[in-house]
Amino acid sequence: MLYFILRRLGYGFLVIFGVIIVIFTLFFVLPGDPVSTILGGKGDEETRKTLTKELGLDKPLIVQLGFYINDLSPLGLHANTPAIQKKYEYLTLIPLGDYNLAFKRPYLRRSYQTNRRVDEILLEDIEGTLVLAILSMFFATLIGMFFGVIAALRQNSFLDYTLVTVSVLGISTPSFVMAILISTIFGFYLSDYTGLKPIGSLWELNPFTGKFELQIRNMILPVITLSLRPLSIIVQLTRSSMLDVLSQDYIRTAKAKGLLFYQVVIKHALKNALNPVITAVSGWLASLMAGAFFIEYVFNWKGLGRTTIRAVETLDLPIVMGATILIAFIFVIINIVVDVLYAAIDPKVRLE
Repeated sequence: MLYFILRRLGYGFLVIFGVIIVIFTLFFVLPGDPVSTILGGKGDEETRKTLTKELGLDKPLIVQLGFYINDLSPLGLHANTPAIQKKYEYLTLIPLGDYNLAFKRPYLRRSYQTNRRVDEILLEDIEGTLVLAILSMFFATLIGMFFGVIAALRQNSFLDYTLVTVSVLGISTPSFVMAILISTIFGFYLSDYTGLKPIGSLWELNPFTGKFELQIRNMILPVITLSLRPLSIIVQLTRSSMLDVLSQDYIRTAKAKGLLFYQVVIKHALKNALNPVITAVSGWLASLMAGAFFIEYVFNWKGLGRTTIRAVETLDLPIVMGATILIAFIFVIINIVVDVLYAAIDPKVRLE
């Protein structure tokens, strides 16, 4: 098991390395001048040259990529000067003359707009996105599996046709369209009845106490909106998988032995029908963090998505690049966890 995890981590490292190369190349080939973005069109020629040299933009692209990878790596080679040590906040492992082999947290550069470290900005905002994605996936999994089982047990009935039709609509409708509709209908027109707002975040400042307070009700509409597509897919996957399992010989044997209905359905059928559902859940959990971007923007939800979209609008490339790499890292970790879960649930799976 340990060998498998280490091997998967190695593959994951290669994936992230490839993402870094592609993202860096794309963003630095696109039109735009980071120096003008930082200076806001102001500054004399000498200031522009100094800033260009500080950002390494006077170097060839391959050299800039090497600097960026060195910044991202927890183990990096950095100059042995107080200014550089303060910049990276590194811990010296091996002194190498004018340079140090150092250990540090990944340095994602600084925002062009605020001059704050990108990792600090992302860590502040990722809480809202994680809460939104996890609650949406939890809601989609529970409701989707329930309706999928009901549809399978009532195959070819009116209820089955209704659930399949609604799930197809849920899959077909883009999330940002549903976000606008749900926010407008339930958060604006019907707000007197629902008590919900069209926009809001997980934490909001109370003007009377001057403190941030948790707002549970603000999560309802974004969670429902974000969960609709994975919920619809889980309904269809669960239904299809359950129909296949219920036709197996061991299910008929379990019924012939006189087992209770819920034992046959839950213990024997549903457990063996979970693999495609787990695959969907694993893929969607990471996808929801990326897909939450437009949902957060519509609902003005404070999270990684809203911050990234605003960074795109202002050409704040370090934030956009950092968010992309962070999402890729989450994808890799979730895929490794899912592979391990496969072995725990399905004895036929042999990781080695």
